[in-house]
Amino acid sequence: MKFSEKWLRSWVNPSMNSEQLAHLLTMAGLEVEENDPAAPDFTQVVVAEVLSVTRHANADRLNVCSVNIGTAEPLQIVCGAPNVAVGVKVPCALVGAVLPGDFRIKQAKVRGVESFGMLCSADELGMPADVDGLLLLPSDAPIGADFREYYELNDRVLVLKLTPNRSDCLSIQGIARDVAAITGAEVHPLKVPPIVATIQDTRSIQLQAEAACPRYCGRVIRGVNAVAPTPAWMKRRLERSGVRSISSIVDITNYVLLELGQPMHAFDLDKLAGGIQVRFARDGEQIALLNDKIIELKGDMLVIADEVKALALAGIMGGAESAVADDTQDIFLESAFFAPKVIHGKSRRLGFGSDSSYRFERGVDFAATQLAMERATALVLEICGGQAAPITEATAALPARPPVKLRVSRVAKVLGVGLAADLIVNLLSRLGLHVEIAGDVIAVTPPSFRFDIEIEEDLIEEVARLYGYDTVPVRPPKASLAMLPQRGLKRPMSQAKQMLAARDYQEVINYSFVDAAWEADFANNLSPVKLQNPIASQMSVMRSTMWGGLITTLQHNLNRKHERVRVFELGRVFVQQADELTQPERLAGLAAGSRYAEQWAAGAERVDFYDVKADVEAMLQPLVARFEAAVHPALHPGRSARILVDGECVGWLGELHPQWVQKYELHQVPIVFEIDAGIIARRMVPEARAISKFQAVRRDIAVVVEEQIAVQQLMDSLVDEKISIISEIALFDVYRGKGVDAGFKSLAFRVMLQDMEKTLTDEEVEAVMSRLVSVLSEKHGAKLRV
Repeated sequence: MKFSEKWLRSWVNPSMNSEQLAHLLTMAGLEVEENDPAAPDFTQVVVAEVLSVTRHANADRLNVCSVNIGTAEPLQIVCGAPNVAVGVKVPCALVGAVLPGDFRIKQAKVRGVESFGMLCSADELGMPADVDGLLLLPSDAPIGADFREYYELNDRVLVLKLTPNRSDCLSIQGIARDVAAITGAEVHPLKVPPIVATIQDTRSIQLQAEAACPRYCGRVIRGVNAVAPTPAWMKRRLERSGVRSISSIVDITNYVLLELGQPMHAFDLDKLAGGIQVRFARDGEQIALLNDKIIELKGDMLVIADEVKALALAGIMGGAESAVADDTQDIFLESAFFAPKVIHGKSRRLGFGSDSSYRFERGVDFAATQLAMERATALVLEICGGQAAPITEATAALPARPPVKLRVSRVAKVLGVGLAADLIVNLLSRLGLHVEIAGDVIAVTPPSFRFDIEIEEDLIEEVARLYGYDTVPVRPPKASLAMLPQRGLKRPMSQAKQMLAARDYQEVINYSFVDAAWEADFANNLSPVKLQNPIASQMSVMRSTMWGGLITTLQHNLNRKHERVRVFELGRVFVQQADELTQPERLAGLAAGSRYAEQWAAGAERVDFYDVKADVEAMLQPLVARFEAAVHPALHPGRSARILVDGECVGWLGELHPQWVQKYELHQVPIVFEIDAGIIARRMVPEARAISKFQAVRRDIAVVVEEQIAVQQLMDSLVDEKISIISEIALFDVYRGKGVDAGFKSLAFRVMLQDMEKTLTDEEVEAVMSRLVSVLSEKHGAKLRV
């Protein structure tokens, strides 16, 4: 919210300077982001009138002007501005004046003609320029007056960085209320007597969507002068609020919006067909808006319509066909309240917003609708003339404002300082809240302009900021500390993080809000959890997998020539199952690029499935993971696997599908994994086991099996025999080629045997090996390779 300090002080004028006021607002939760002068410093600039203009004898583009500055004799000034003319009033810098940029005005001779000053443009005075040439002043500007005083340039422009809940402070009136509550200064509210109708011309209003628009006011004003100039004081206030002056009627509606916080709109009455209807749009209906965009309306968009067509997109922007133009003589003024939930998200969907939508989606004072109408009418009659009809109003059930209970004891507990009930009542009453006290409980009824007060904590926040955050004493925390029990079957996730960091991974944190396309691509999830009011169109759903964020991180690094990437993320995903939304925690990782960091002793081999598989196994230790070939929509169909622990699927591992590698323009094929964090946190209780004193014996088995038989099947069969003297079975060689038939492969297993009580004999070892060969032959058709 940007505004003029002088405008605010016309409402409430506390006895403090600009810096003190800005600090006070910031400490009260209304952060002052900028506090700048309305114009740079300059001196000796006065209001002047041009008496005569003659062409310079020695220059085609220069004029010699006689200028009245309120002294006995006029000044002779040479001027090259294209808009200089007899009778205009402009700012004039006298000899000795110092303009912005340390530009000093001296008596000079310009092409042989003496010049005793300079007629100024807005740019030369450090002000925004609307025209090319001199800054033209109103005809009633007092000649000889100090221009800074006349144009109120000793003003300051403040910008508040408001939080979304403080929609009540999106107006001068709202800020003035807060300043008065904080400082105790008296507010001078706007006094707008009801306009006496001089004509009886009305338009009917039908609320066909009462919940979306429970209050709508309209008024006909005939005989207006649409090209009447906007007063200089209004232009200044609009300009210092960041609003460009357009035309007198539009400027008036913008002025009321800034002053009272009520968005308004003016229709050209002659362009309306019959009465006004407030309804939802019909599918396929179109409207051309004031920003020159033609949009196709959807069924959830509220419109203001006549009996033929849609006239405006309610709460967002008016239509071009019914807009006020220079030839407009009769207008229909609109002032309404639209439910915030109806306006939410529409600006983002359309790709543009407005000052009106910014306010309506946060909540507008529904009790001030008629006040704004009376204020706007008074300004129209004052500036543009005309005759006003009575206000036509249609109402339905307005938002309820139920009392919110505040416990005095709760205030003390949350703020850490005990405040008397009377003090709390006084603080809240300053804000215009209706307060009733009964013992320890204070019942507070929020006014119509405070949509942010709904629960007890909202009131505690109001008490804290009015009491003063810097007034709350700072005390060291007092608490009893105790050793918390540590569960032996659970390990902290930090250990898993440290394990990955030791293996060259870096932790990243991505948004839980993701693009719906990611969910479709990486999780085959066509019905993700949608956000009602997303912060961006590409962040409209909640993630059910974390791979999208990791792949975006990879893209970001590859675009900056970082070819070797190892990242992981620990966070929650959001899975909708029937009517239940679950939020499991998962750990996901990605590896791409070379296997080792660039060095002379190693080649540039690419990281592969087995490298990342080793990382996952190391992270899960001492749990033993199994990997089963399986198909996942995000992964390469021949290079992906389910991760199993104790027979339960706990995650996935694999190479990204070539389709997504191409779509997301990755010139490195990443290996990704995602595992349930609950499994990673599982810890096995250590078991003491005796160490044998006897020498271990190694034997190798090489068998030939069909190509389609998985190694894990053979390993499972060997382990299932549970022969006590076998301490380890491991695969150490896979061979295909000469000596092995096509469609078959040779597998070599290392078998370690050791007894706890004696040295094994050759007969015992050979008996075990024979048994293992028999098992492989019987169950899998394996043949001993010779």
